[in-house]
This record gives sequence, structure tokens and C-alpha cells, in this order.
Amino acid sequence: MRILAMSDAHGNYTRIPAILERAGDVDLIMVAGDITNFGPDEQALEMMGMFDKPTLAIPGNCDLQSICSILDESRAINLHERLWTMDNVAFIGMGGSNPTPFKTPYEIEEEEIAATLDKLAAEGRQKGDYLVLLSHSPPYCTLDRIEAGNVGCKAVADMLGKVDLIVCGHIHEDKGVMEVAGTTVVNTGMASEGSAVLIELDENSGKLDIEMLQV
Repeated sequence: MRILAMSDAHGNYTRIPAILERAGDVDLIMVAGDITNFGPDEQALEMMGMFDKPTLAIPGNCDLQSICSILDESRAINLHERLWTMDNVAFIGMGGSNPTPFKTPYEIEEEEIAATLDKLAAEGRQKGDYLVLLSHSPPYCTLDRIEAGNVGCKAVADMLGKVDLIVCGHIHEDKGVMEVAGTTVVNTGMASEGSAVLIELDENSGKLDIEMLQV
């Protein structure tokens, strides 16, 4: 399975055609939130309309909560707090972010995120041999560092070792790939600045080949 993952376009889609060209033919596209920059929700229709492959999308903390209704109407699959399968791979989604000092539009308490993810992960393990979490927030202490310190989500960190792959964004300064407790974590960087990730997943062996893209 060949997956193109991106996040944090923040309403600026000018680099996306170049990202798509650089990635080539893919089976699936994943969008890890911050589709807009505090709205308007309808921009999501523009972004999702750029993709001609199955697309999984979640909101970010800089999206309005009402964007979920627009995603439901779009060509994409709204994965926020939901489960979706492709072949023998199960995908679960958690949009928004853990609370921030900035009181952004879509923030969720850690306890609520934890309860949702525990439920989804248990269901996902029953549906697929390989489990992928699409999360806007990175796990705490994993590709989540800003100048002031680590600001990731502790509930997402609790998924380390429980899911096979976490695709996230949110923390623009710390894009990259890490392996923690048997889980591969990918922070895609900012699509608005031409960053994305190409993931080659062997569904049978679980082997990953990950390439950071920059256009």
C-alpha cells in the first residue's frame, strides 16, 4: 500500500499540486488536520477536491469544529473518532488537539481523547492485522518539541505500542520519523511549505519504507 500523508496546509494549498506530482501514483491519501486557518470550513471542499484517490481526513486544532460536517459532505472520508479499513489495514482517527495555552478552536481534554482512542484501537485490532492512527497531535515527547519543551498529547502517547503507525502533524518545528515502543511515528511537517511523507506499507509483513518529501 502506497500512502501519501500531509498535514497543516492552513488554507494554503499552493504546494499541493507539486506534492502530488512528486509522490506519483498512490493508493491512499491521509490529511492530518489544520486544513484551514481558523476557517472558513468550505476551504476543506477545495482541498479534498484536489485528490483523486481515497482520502482520509481529520480536523486540526486550527479548524473550526463545524468542519466535520463539511468533511462528511466532501469527497474525503471523515476519520475523526472513526474507524475505516482498507484490505487488512485498519485506520482510526483523532482530530483536534490536546489543550493549548492559545485556546484554539478545536481542543479536546486528554481524558476524552484517551477514552475515544482506547475504544477505537480495540475495535481496530479486531478489523485489521495492521493498525494506523491518524492524529493531528503527536504523542507526548515524540516529534512534539518546540522551544519551550514537549507539547504533544499524552493520550496519543498511550497508543505507543498499541498501534503500528501514527501519522500526525501539529508541531511544525519537529517533523520527522521515530520508532518508539514498536510504533512508527511520522510528523509530516507543513503542507503549506511543501512538506509531506510517502509511506510504502507491506500489508503482509508490516514493513515500512518512509520518505520525507519536500517540494
